[in-house]
Amino acid sequence: MELFFSTFLKMFFIMTPFFVLSVFLTVTKEATTKEKHTLAIKVTISVIITCLILLFFGKHIFSIFGITLDAFRIGAGALLFLTAVDLIRGSKDGQEVDASNLHELAVVPLALPIIIGPGAIGVLMVFGAGFKTASQMFIGSLGIVFAVIVVGIMLYFSNIINKAVGKQGLQIISKIIGLFLAALSAQIIFTGVKNFLSL
Repeated sequence: MELFFSTFLKMFFIMTPFFVLSVFLTVTKEATTKEKHTLAIKVTISVIITCLILLFFGKHIFSIFGITLDAFRIGAGALLFLTAVDLIRGSKDGQEVDASNLHELAVVPLALPIIIGPGAIGVLMVFGAGFKTASQMFIGSLGIVFAVIVVGIMLYFSNIINKAVGKQGLQIISKIIGLFLAALSAQIIFTGVKNFLSL
């Protein structure tokens, strides 16, 4: 259960859910409630499929390109840190997406690269290479899928959350999550450096 909750929490924060929610609300501001619900479901399915592909096939990409897990940890941690800085500085908050054809946005850009950005891709591949047994892979996969579903539920009920929290509230929560992401990225980098130097 510890692996499940650890993977769930890490993945939830890595996906920057409140930033994603603010982008989703921007994209769907002219949409009906039914269209928002449909798009939220499509985005959730797209993200689950993308995450599982990266999780299960990431280590094969390592072997093809001759990349060590620790080198990738350092790179993924650095990218995740940049995402955290963007959230804290608020430079991502104003991002807008053309919503001319709403349902075409489910995969690109909502699933990729807004929810699953470079940092999340790197962390998913590190997860995949780090799970040593089939049971670890199964439990880790469940944690990731549940994290995505929670984000999907947030998108599904975006109108209610927006009324309760407001745009300013979403921005404040995004900055707080940015601090957690910065700490998580530092931990990933430190682990990579420690293992790489055999400390």
